[in-house]
This record gives sequence, structure tokens and C-alpha cells, in this order.
Amino acid sequence: MTALHRAAAEARVRDAELWAVLAWQPPGGEIGSRNGCGPSDPAEHRAAAVERLRDVLATAFGTAGPGVALAGLTVRGTPGAALVGVAHEPEDLLVVGTGPRTVFHRLVRPSVARYCLVHAACPVLVVPPSPLQAELEAVHRRNFWRRPLDLGELSA
Repeated sequence: MTALHRAAAEARVRDAELWAVLAWQPPGGEIGSRNGCGPSDPAEHRAAAVERLRDVLATAFGTAGPGVALAGLTVRGTPGAALVGVAHEPEDLLVVGTGPRTVFHRLVRPSVARYCLVHAACPVLVVPPSPLQAELEAVHRRNFWRRPLDLGELSA
């Protein structure tokens, strides 16, 4: 959400349109969908991605909106390649967030932000999570047994 809010702020400053892009792949990825693993109706997967994007935008901006023209786009593909493919003009600005980068995440999932920095034809702004979000994720990591959280652990 932090990256989405920062992208909206950048769009307001630049008097530009905000494009919210959500990349999606079928369960099991492209190879899994070709091999018949799981349901393979791309229309269902795309509809789910559109609904998820709507939910994210509603959560981020509510009914007030971002304060600039907003367009949503779902793209079938890996996140990095999809974002670089959409923001391909030199005057575009690609805003990406960073997520949790534990050792496990680094081994299993490549960094979308790093992919965009290497491959984008336009400037890339990488936005870290908000301090509160980072602190909440740290509390969740320490809460291995998933016991109810004492919110007193979070700083104001």
C-alpha cells in the first residue's frame, strides 16, 4: 500500500495519470497451466485478478480516490516483466514496493524491484514498506506459534 500511495503522490506532482498494474499467473504458473495442473480457464483467473485489483484500490484509496485520474490494468505474466512491459516509455515513472525479503523469500522468489531496476526503460522508484508495516511483519515473524498479538509491542 505504501508504494501505491507514493505513486499517487508522484502522479499528483507530475499531473499524470496513475496506472495501477496487477500481474497474474495461473496457479502453478505458465508451465503448470500448460501441463493440465489445476483449472486452466484463463478468463476465471483474469476475473479473479481484476477483483483483487479492485479490492486493493478500494482499500488503498476508499471512495475518495487517489486525487488523480486512475486506471487499473491486469496483465498475465510475472510481476517484473509485466510492470516493465507496461511502463516502457522513457517519460514513465515505475513505482514499485519492496516486500518481506527473508532468506527464504530471496531463495524462492526473485525481487520484483530489482528486476524492474535492471530492465526498465524508464526511471524506477523503489518504495520500502512503511515503518509500521515493517514493525508489524517483524512481530508476526517473532510470533511463530501464531498466538493472539499484544499490540502493545508496536510503537506509536
